[in-house]
Amino acid sequence: MACAQTGSGKTAAFLLPILQQLMADGVAASRFSEIQEPEAVIVAPTRELINQIFLEARKFAFGCPGSNPVSAAGRVSVRTRSERSPGDLERLLQVGLSKVRYLVLDEADRMLDMGFEPDMRRLVASPGMPSKESRQTLMFSATYPEDIQRMAADFLKTDYLFLAVGVVGGACSDVEQTLMQVTKFSKREQLLDLLRTTGTSLASSSNLDREQRERELALADFRSGKCPILVATSVAARGLDIPDVQHVVNFDLPNNIDEYVHRIGRTGRCGNTGRAVSFYDPDTDNQLARALVTILSQAQQEVPSWLEEGAFSGHGSSSFSTPRHKTFASTDSRKGQHPGSFQDNAVKNQPPAPAAADEEDWE
Repeated sequence: MACAQTGSGKTAAFLLPILQQLMADGVAASRFSEIQEPEAVIVAPTRELINQIFLEARKFAFGCPGSNPVSAAGRVSVRTRSERSPGDLERLLQVGLSKVRYLVLDEADRMLDMGFEPDMRRLVASPGMPSKESRQTLMFSATYPEDIQRMAADFLKTDYLFLAVGVVGGACSDVEQTLMQVTKFSKREQLLDLLRTTGTSLASSSNLDREQRERELALADFRSGKCPILVATSVAARGLDIPDVQHVVNFDLPNNIDEYVHRIGRTGRCGNTGRAVSFYDPDTDNQLARALVTILSQAQQEVPSWLEEGAFSGHGSSSFSTPRHKTFASTDSRKGQHPGSFQDNAVKNQPPAPAAADEEDWE
């Protein structure tokens, strides 16, 4: 179970070691076999992220004999360059899973939430899938609520390692965070003012109401700079790595702090700096107040006085996650249960993380 802040290179952290080990062991591709039998299976919550991981895997595997990355998402055949989402795994389960050595859950907290958990349990229980003791299961994310950690233990070996880089669940310090207090009906004008200062005009959109081809085209236009503004739903919050993104605007804040951390992490990646502006409406966003104060403080960002007042006036919630996420975890949830474990020993050698505010339920 590995966690690091957004933009820190988690994709390479699992792709490169897997490819290196497959090459060292002399992997043989099964591309001409009637049944495809992958040795590594990587699952992610969105088609866009799956395609991005596929392109990175193809790049890293270039020139490596025997390796043949294939992506699968949506309703396209797995026998072609397929695409498939975790919520629709029937075609993926048509491949042979008996040779799987590595199972990777990218954005693991999302894969075990938002309705994906039953699909993941069905995947690991599929005929031929090696048991968790016989395969290596790797989970990666920037956020790990404690209840998700407990659930994740069902997929991992009993003595799994918990590896944390930076503040788990914390925002990247390379992102300049700005909160603007607005009303519901003033957001549009505030956005237009902000866009005028950036000197950009063309925009494209990517959301769940559009056809997949349209979503991919919008994302391609944004990556290439043809459309310098991308308007998106939360489907774009996770994992997408697009070079030179300078601004993220939260027109509507999400209803939980984990999603906020992932959204603003689309900028300030790989050591670059970025800016995130969030429109805060006290009438609808006050439940985020204390969580935002903590996130801003941890990242050494300026905390507006009005936000502090709202957070500690008795109206702001002191919670850090959705109703399912009872606590906001910044360390291994097993800490203290296994004296002498890798995590306990590692923590002793790390500087203490900033203390989080009192934590309760979201709503």
